Parts: sequence; structure tokens; C-alpha cells
Amino acid sequence: MIPRFREDTALLLIDVQKGVNDLQHWGGPTGRRNNPAAESNMQQVLEVWRKARLPVIYTQHDSRQQVSPLKISSPGGAFIDSLKPEAGELIVWKDVNSSFVGTVLELELRRRHIRRLVIAGFFTNYCVETTVRMAGNMGFDTYLMHDGCATTNQIGIDGVDHDPEVIHDISVTSMNGEFCTALDHRQVIGLLETDNPGLNRIQRNE
Repeated sequence: MIPRFREDTALLLIDVQKGVNDLQHWGGPTGRRNNPAAESNMQQVLEVWRKARLPVIYTQHDSRQQVSPLKISSPGGAFIDSLKPEAGELIVWKDVNSSFVGTVLELELRRRHIRRLVIAGFFTNYCVETTVRMAGNMGFDTYLMHDGCATTNQIGIDGVDHDPEVIHDISVTSMNGEFCTALDHRQVIGLLETDNPGLNRIQRNE
């Protein structure tokens, strides 16, 4: 059974920045992304989360690459308008895929007695997946809001243009049950109100 999300549960929104939608930068001339509802789904959970007065944490990516749209000094580094942090919400700055490497995130989570994370944001197979895997390995009870994530197409080493929905689905599948429990935004909202005995964590044997 998955327990109700309480005050020891934080919502972690990863890189919800305008530059994620510079699709030609990320996916080349055919650049495209999956899940156009990701922002709306995150916004719905964020509104309910804030009403419940539970902690909200953001990461903001400041790329080491000069040409990246995700540089805090560029327009693409700004937060998406509908998902901007409010006063008092923690912003963690990072310059690598994992939200834990070279940042204060773990320290702040331990200091605030957070033991459970609900994670969403961009991109599913990059910063979200790296953070989810580390969170699970670090002992946090980790939940991936899979319909609050998205990614872009990727050009393989053989030149094949891989569809973003396929990449997203494989990423979620590889994380679920091993590093986290994958939930949609309705399930996340439901767990703010009550335990859900219908949701069971999958445990795999390594």
C-alpha cells in the first residue's frame, strides 16, 4: 500500500525552464517532444500541493555549455510562467544532470526531515531519470509523476530519429519498481487526501 503524502513529502520540480521547449536545439531539425500536457499536470499538482502547505523544491539548470538554452543568464533559463516558484520555496541551482551532484539538495532535504519525494519535470531520460535513480539509491521514498515529465526526440548513433514518446516510456519503465513508483498526476493528488491500498510498489530482484 502506498501511504498518504504528508509533511515529510516534498514536490521536486526539475528544470521547469523555458529553454526546454527549444526543440530544434534538443532534437535537431525534426525537434519535437512528447506529452504537451506535462506543464498543465504539474501545475494542477502544484496548486493542490501549495494548498496543503507541503514543501516545494525547484532545480534550475545552468548549463556548462555556452550554446545551451538552459543557462540562467539567457531567456531560456527562466522558469516557465505557469510554474514559477513562490516566495519561500527552495531553488537549487545545478549544472549537471543529477540534482544531487554539486548541490545543496541532499543537505536541505535532510535538514527539513524530508524522506519522501514526488519528482516531475524535464527531461524524462536526462535530469529527471538521473535524479530519480540517485534519490532511490540514497534511501528516499521516491515517486515519479510520469505524466508531469516530457522529453524530446533523439538522433541515435546510427542516424535513426527516435520518437520522444518511446524514449519517455522506456525511461519510465526502467525506473518504475526499481528506483521509484510511477504515478500519474491524479494519483499524486489522491495521495494528498488518503492512503491508496490499490497502488502497490513493485519490488524487483537485482
